Amino acid sequence: MAQTGTRAERAYQQIRSDILTGRFLPGQRLLFTDLSARYGTSVGVLREGLSRLAEQGLVVSQPQQGFHVTPVIPDDLRDLTEARVEIETLAFRKAMESGDLAWESRLVAAHHVLEGTPELTADDPQQVNEDWAIAHTEFHRVLLEGCPNRRLREYAAALRDASEVYRRWSRHLGGEQGRDIPGEHRALLKAAIDRDIPGGVALLAQHIEYTTNAVLASGQFSADGEDPAPRGRRAASRSGTASTGRRGAGAGKPATAPGGAPARAVSAAQHSGSASRRSR
Repeated sequence: MAQTGTRAERAYQQIRSDILTGRFLPGQRLLFTDLSARYGTSVGVLREGLSRLAEQGLVVSQPQQGFHVTPVIPDDLRDLTEARVEIETLAFRKAMESGDLAWESRLVAAHHVLEGTPELTADDPQQVNEDWAIAHTEFHRVLLEGCPNRRLREYAAALRDASEVYRRWSRHLGGEQGRDIPGEHRALLKAAIDRDIPGGVALLAQHIEYTTNAVLASGQFSADGEDPAPRGRRAASRSGTASTGRRGAGAGKPATAPGGAPARAVSAAQHSGSASRRSR
């Protein structure tokens, strides 16, 4: 039983790595015969590993079709990006307004760890270093930690987790060449320490949207290059703004945050916050 668990864990880690490094393309079918030959393990072990990946949203299971890598659905990615920009920039604004010296110290420490950790593994330059991924997540968590609104911080963390697979894919689908990611993080840190609210908000929005633009520009939405969204949704997406991850006004349904909170509720919160600051 212990050996089976070990084999399942190994298969899970191998398939996960191959998805996140782009060896398996978005939307690609994962056939048991191919996977068994690739990893030298049984169908039962593979099924256990794939079920775990399905729970994490990295693969999809469909009746009569088996498992395939989660496809890139442009409308979903745009919705996710719009929600992230609205919520994370609001939380960052509040962090810069309310964060104290202890918050600044934690942010400097988190950035120091991130800056000193290699992004890619030494033995496989196509694979993101998991230590870097952890440090990256921690930096972005601490960046918003000064925000006193717990709900905003939780929504931001959940949306950032949902976008992780897209962030990793952006490197392998193209569009990341020449990007100065460490420079972007240094600029965010400086804006936070300087309490440069307009500059910090703009930098964070650009930082988030870059990944979306890179993935969408690749055109690699599924294994065969087709956009898997229904034709009506594709037509609607073309009416939105093409140059950023945000939609045009009135395009499609409003983005929804975890727990069912629509993005317009966040905009209302921003308006309310601005009004309350003016009244002080």
